[in-house]
Amino acid sequence: MPLEAVLKGIERTFEKWRSKKTRTRLVNSLAFCAQEVLAAARESDEPAPDSQGKPAFAPGEVAQYLRRNAATLRKRDAPICQETAAALERLAAEDPTDLEALEQRLTVLEERLIAAAVEASTEDQLLEHRQTMDRQLAPYRRKMTADQLSMLEKQYLQRQVLEKAALPRLSLFYL
Repeated sequence: MPLEAVLKGIERTFEKWRSKKTRTRLVNSLAFCAQEVLAAARESDEPAPDSQGKPAFAPGEVAQYLRRNAATLRKRDAPICQETAAALERLAAEDPTDLEALEQRLTVLEERLIAAAVEASTEDQLLEHRQTMDRQLAPYRRKMTADQLSMLEKQYLQRQVLEKAALPRLSLFYL
């Protein structure tokens, strides 16, 4: 999601809040701004330029990122790693310009890698990840909704499994 859309959504939220005569609810979380941020993101169809009006990525930068991740995966013997590396190399050869479609494809590839990494993990490793996560999240559990906790737990466990398996993150967010 482009930073401009996030900032625009947050600003709209606060403008609406300030314009109310009675302010019964306090703004104490960015979740309060979520709907306006999503609306602002939908309005923005273009790739987000940086503050100086340049494209989000330099020409060839995305292709280089995809090739680098493919090379990392080629070092692994697992068939899923070889398949994913081949897919990344094909995407790099196309030098994609539709970043949203590319991100969706990378998400699918990453989810397959995560599933394989979870499958290859031992029960003890997965238990250790969950116990570590529970200890780290304990102070925040009361302040979060069930949906927020669920999403955070899923992301944490996925990150831990990928790190343990020495697999790269594929999302353009990590570029």
